[in-house]
Amino acid sequence: MAPEILPPDRQPVIIAARRTPVCRINGPLGTLRAHELLAPVLRELVTSSGVEPGAVADVVMGNAVGGGGNVARLALLEAGLPVSVPGMTVDRQCGSGLDAVVLAARLVAAGGNPLYLAGGVESTSTAPLRAHRNDDGGPEFYRRAQFVPASFGDPDMGEAAETVAQKFGVGRERQDAFALASHRRALAAAQAGYFDGEIVPLGTGTGTVAADDGPRRGLTAAVMARFPPVFVDGGTVTAGNSCFDADAASAVVITSVQRAQELGAADGLLVLGTGTAGVHPEVLGVGAASAARDVLDRAGVTADQLDLVEFNEAFASQTLACLDELGIDGERANLDGGALALGHAYGASGAVLVTRLLAQARRAEAPGALALAMISSAGGMGTAALFRYQHLNNG
Repeated sequence: MAPEILPPDRQPVIIAARRTPVCRINGPLGTLRAHELLAPVLRELVTSSGVEPGAVADVVMGNAVGGGGNVARLALLEAGLPVSVPGMTVDRQCGSGLDAVVLAARLVAAGGNPLYLAGGVESTSTAPLRAHRNDDGGPEFYRRAQFVPASFGDPDMGEAAETVAQKFGVGRERQDAFALASHRRALAAAQAGYFDGEIVPLGTGTGTVAADDGPRRGLTAAVMARFPPVFVDGGTVTAGNSCFDADAASAVVITSVQRAQELGAADGLLVLGTGTAGVHPEVLGVGAASAARDVLDRAGVTADQLDLVEFNEAFASQTLACLDELGIDGERANLDGGALALGHAYGASGAVLVTRLLAQARRAEAPGALALAMISSAGGMGTAALFRYQHLNNG
């Protein structure tokens, strides 16, 4: 059964996608605030896709640990879009960037041929300090927000990653091998120039940043084996098979097929299905598998029909557990490396997945290719989106 395609004036399609370099927390992008990361991406998307700035219906952006307010509105004005363009910021923690794209897709499907900029941003380096107000009015600082009631345990990410490793039988050796492969793939992709067309260079006080800084050439299996467990004594999750916090922004242009054709877009990712699911917070890392399974089932697509898969590699354990649950071989996912090598910029990471899929589909020159993006989120949730790469003006 082929996935259902909506009429051209309601079928969502992504026609352009860009991202900043993904850089380690307090690294090359550490002085830029979230809106300063995002604004150049929005500006480049509008310019390169030929979109009239005032024709943007809304800018929908994900953000997880920012300072509040509405970073989407702040960034779009910083980018030079007219004041008539509104902005909306969404928060589903790590899933925020993909959820912003999903929301925009659903708005397109509602009709009217609108055009949106959607994606996510995170400056973990400049994220504000957080504090509750004590009874005496003084601050009580805390490290992270509460995700679920205490009765659920409200586990930290690393603790949950260990639980997933144990419950789904993902051993240390396999985690290390997957993480090492992620670094090697990312290094090979960078060497081949695969990231060049999607990255928007950013100017900082010390120069221009035009490349990711995470992938490590010196990693070997022997080096990976020396990393000690960091979350649970005797565990399998280490700094080597976990992602690192990062700064980045990523966004897409999403509109209807009809509007895309009017703009002269040659190709794009048709949005065939989207979904979000909840799982028990103890195994929050497998939320993406539940969401992806629902999306694939509703579209009548099996895992072996997928041509491209991008999963946010927060931890090797949860990535492998999700791929196992869906019947997807790890060799088929994250062809150019993932967050284990590139880093995890929370609210931006889901949008980075979509940016990567569009770049990979165009590189493969394979109309009809099916692509899946999926990400797990704090609190026990996951979001997934199914796409099909298609030429728009040539059949």
